[in-house]
Amino acid sequence: MAAATLILRDIHQPPAPAWWPPAPGWWIVAAIVLAAVALALALQARKRRRQRERAALFDEAVAAAATPDARVAAMSELLRRAARLHDPAADRLQGDDWLDFLDAGDPARPFSTGAGRLVLDGGFRRDVDAAEVDALRDVARVRFLRWMQAR
Repeated sequence: MAAATLILRDIHQPPAPAWWPPAPGWWIVAAIVLAAVALALALQARKRRRQRERAALFDEAVAAAATPDARVAAMSELLRRAARLHDPAADRLQGDDWLDFLDAGDPARPFSTGAGRLVLDGGFRRDVDAAEVDALRDVARVRFLRWMQAR
């Protein structure tokens, strides 16, 4: 008997899976990524909103003061409140120690050598120049917002 010849055929691979719809694991990964992005955007929006609220608090408190010396006193109060959040003992500092504390981390030293010196006695003077108060406002607002942002 003659040996039967077998006809061998090549192995057929099944067709590649379709790319859509993705497997359930990919849906879970997509949901996690979307949730993380949404959380990051929400936190960023909250941070911007809180920064605007703090800036509005500063601006409204200064604008509510009727006279230039009252504006200086309002800025001084706001700075002391923010300083208390930064360091609980900071609101008891006086004179140059207070100015040095306000200048901490700023190489320009705007409080010790610049317009910020007005914060020491400007709230007690009878005649305070409005231009000096405006210069102090710019410096004090930056410091206030920086301290409140760190909170």
